[in-house]
Amino acid sequence: MKPRNSLNFSGGPGALPESVLRQVQKAILEVPEVGLSILGISHRSDWFASVITELENNIRTLLGVSDNYHVLFLQGGATQQFSMVPMTLLRGKTHAADYLHTGYWSGKAIPEAKREGPVNVAWSGADSGFNRLPGDDELAFSADAPYIHYISNETVEGLQFHRVLGRDDVPRVCDMSSDFLSRPCEAERYSLIYAHAQKNIGPAGVTVVLVRDELLNDANADLPGFLNYRSHIQAHSNFNTPPVFAIYVVLLVSRWLMNEIGGVASMAEINHSKAELLYRMLDNSDGFYRGRAAVRDRSLMNVVFNLPSPEMERRFLSDALEAGFSGLAGHRAIGGIRASIYNALTLSAVEQLAGFMEDFRRAHKA
Repeated sequence: MKPRNSLNFSGGPGALPESVLRQVQKAILEVPEVGLSILGISHRSDWFASVITELENNIRTLLGVSDNYHVLFLQGGATQQFSMVPMTLLRGKTHAADYLHTGYWSGKAIPEAKREGPVNVAWSGADSGFNRLPGDDELAFSADAPYIHYISNETVEGLQFHRVLGRDDVPRVCDMSSDFLSRPCEAERYSLIYAHAQKNIGPAGVTVVLVRDELLNDANADLPGFLNYRSHIQAHSNFNTPPVFAIYVVLLVSRWLMNEIGGVASMAEINHSKAELLYRMLDNSDGFYRGRAAVRDRSLMNVVFNLPSPEMERRFLSDALEAGFSGLAGHRAIGGIRASIYNALTLSAVEQLAGFMEDFRRAHKA
């Protein structure tokens, strides 16, 4: 059987780079520069303060943003941000925030925003079964909106925006949880970006949030401390006991991206190659593998497809597991097959999956 870590196509938590896993293995016993296990180092230590500072700087460097962005490491995942964003920016407002409903996860964000204030669903893909994203001619954003919110990559449906949406005179808020640091993203065109870690940048337990300074000038300040961005800015991401272990792993991943990969532009080239390999397999399978997403909106992170029948899909998943591949079952909301090819999933692993898919197709095509 092939090594399972290297063939982990799970939709999340995703695979981590092998070099990072080896460093984490050592750190569980002893962080070299501290002499203590990473699981027992105080969040109030000078060492952890240096971890936060370095990681903030690394993320600014990787995204190309300046010091007018606060970089925060919070808890609660993207789910907490579904509420924290509108609590901060929408509560008490009379004009509606513009939200896009492009799939499963944006469908989770919208009801939470409606708890706090008026929401305009500027576009919904529900009628098309969430198999495509809107074109520019289908979108009309309000100049009076407090902000526009969208999700850059829908992991369940395998849809990804390949452009920046919205108006430059309205704050953009984007959930980049599943494609954060996978490609350049014109980050300075956004007022707030959030991304939980467990796809591309680390284990579950930490969420990276970038907030532009001026966004908070007129934002609601009457919030519980834990749900107030200002509290976390003032405390330097140490308002309450933070997830030291998860943050340290994200630091190691940021170093890996900078020093071994060469930055997000180089990472994007690798991710394009991986996705192209699988989509070529779908497109050249004579209909045996049937992609869900419209071609122009295909995700570079999550390749979602079906086989000729549910029975064939079950056989595919069983054979794939036997061959050493894991995490290929589609999300419970839609079923089918999903190959998640996040940053740490190597091109070699994708080549092996493509080879398995071709062999399976030859063995089972009508």
